[in-house]
Amino acid sequence: VPVVTAAADSTDQDALGAALDQAVQEHGVPDVVVYNAAIIQADAPGELSVRGHMEAWAVNVVGALNAAAHLAPAMAARGGGTFLITGGMPEPKPRYVSLSLGKAGVRTLVALLDEEYGPSGVHVASITVAGPVAPGTDFDPDDIVEHYWRLHTQPRHRWEREALHTGGSR
Repeated sequence: VPVVTAAADSTDQDALGAALDQAVQEHGVPDVVVYNAAIIQADAPGELSVRGHMEAWAVNVVGALNAAAHLAPAMAARGGGTFLITGGMPEPKPRYVSLSLGKAGVRTLVALLDEEYGPSGVHVASITVAGPVAPGTDFDPDDIVEHYWRLHTQPRHRWEREALHTGGSR
């Protein structure tokens, strides 16, 4: 499967749009998009400034929204595609407030995007990873990637909005 990456500041709408436009110009409208950006930091209630929360939200949620708004309409016009967002934190954790809020936002965003673009053939889903990703562990990226592939290849009548990787597959 050919893979193309686009590097950009996900909080900079113009830079992200330019990177995505370049990828589309060079390779066409993508069959699959994976948004996998997050600010992962420990912060208890009241520890992070408003600015810090806004910065985390911009990466964790708004960047995904901007990427989807930029690419999903063309995928829908073509009649299909897959837009996947990496999630995490299946349950909120008080020591990770900004990440918990961001991942709750991702779930809502996936539902909204699915309602908007799903009827046009774009499968929108998240992969929720319930632990720290590291090779050789229950959260090995080689195991987690199977969820992305499964969601991408699901028949339309079986589309799921979320796959949960809790580890324990080794």
